[in-house]
Amino acid sequence: MSGEHSSKQYDTDLETIRSKVLLMGGLVERQFQEAINVFRNGNLDAAERVIKDDDQVNRLEIELDDACSHLIVRRQPTANDLRTVMATIKVITDLERIGDEAAKIARTAIHLHKRGAGTIDHTETVRVIAIGAADLLHDALDALARLDEKQAMKLIAQDEVIDRDFRSIMRNLITFMMEDPRTISASMDTLWVAKAVERIGDHAKNIAEYVIYIVEGKDIRHTDYATSQRDDDEV
Repeated sequence: MSGEHSSKQYDTDLETIRSKVLLMGGLVERQFQEAINVFRNGNLDAAERVIKDDDQVNRLEIELDDACSHLIVRRQPTANDLRTVMATIKVITDLERIGDEAAKIARTAIHLHKRGAGTIDHTETVRVIAIGAADLLHDALDALARLDEKQAMKLIAQDEVIDRDFRSIMRNLITFMMEDPRTISASMDTLWVAKAVERIGDHAKNIAEYVIYIVEGKDIRHTDYATSQRDDDEV
């Protein structure tokens, strides 16, 4: 009975952590969406709110890291249970970094709109990559909530598209700056935002990879596992 009670308490503790992680995920997803809106419309009050929200994200990271550490010490999970806790800790870190990038976008938006965008349509420049990263983050959090490794696998390829879009944006902005030095300041701000969006895509991909790790026990980081799986499916 003691073992059964301990197991039930572990499940309860882990579910509490999972719920808070998903809450944190929803917060950073909204923070990112609002940061992109600020970049588009220049609402300085909204930008300050995005930056302030990062404090809440940071507090959640500390709270959840502490909860995971206590769970390991008290329950001493092994095998699959330990894998789940370790992957959850890594997801928490990626979510916190997404919050940092969203705050960075908001700060850059403040500088850009106070100075004036100049001749660059900065909003249109990052529109496609921002949509792609937002979709990737949303779907990665959905895969995490449902522990859907098949959906997680599909998301990894989406990050490759975001990376290509970022490289295209970088080339275009370099061309603008070379052709018209007056665009340098606005181009650099826009490039910083595009880079922050690209990093958010990377962190969302990481979350998808941790879903696969939790479900299948395979650490596919820095491998071509996703590509090989797609090739196998096509055979």
